[in-house]
Amino acid sequence: MTDVSAPDHILILLKPDAVSRRLTGKILARIEAKGYDIIAIKRLRATEEQLAEHYAEHVEKPFYPGVVEYMTAGPIVAAVVEGHSVVESVRTLMGATDPTKAAPGTIRGDLGRDWGTTAIENLIHGSDSNESAAREIAIWFPELSL
Repeated sequence: MTDVSAPDHILILLKPDAVSRRLTGKILARIEAKGYDIIAIKRLRATEEQLAEHYAEHVEKPFYPGVVEYMTAGPIVAAVVEGHSVVESVRTLMGATDPTKAAPGTIRGDLGRDWGTTAIENLIHGSDSNESAAREIAIWFPELSL
């Protein structure tokens, strides 16, 4: 008998560079092609309050103001993706944080590059653990109960 556990979830943020370059559909299609389900999605402008809560561990770091400037420069797309082992799989699909070092075949490796800005414009954020996903989903999708 097969024991099927509840699926995992990950929060995906398609950052302003992904939206402005019109890569939203292409990036989400890659996630769906892996067989994962997008169960919630919205386009919005991130507020400084949401970002402070999302990046709480970085607020006091010297690079944080650049992150806020980058993440508020334009609209973002937030999505909740569901599936077994989705956190590990989507993070592998995303590639290394630095798009210059991201492997070909990954989202950042194929679509990202260094633009010479102070912030690392790397197209996509994905929760790094199931615990982070639960915390982050509550910030961006307070109306969703999983």
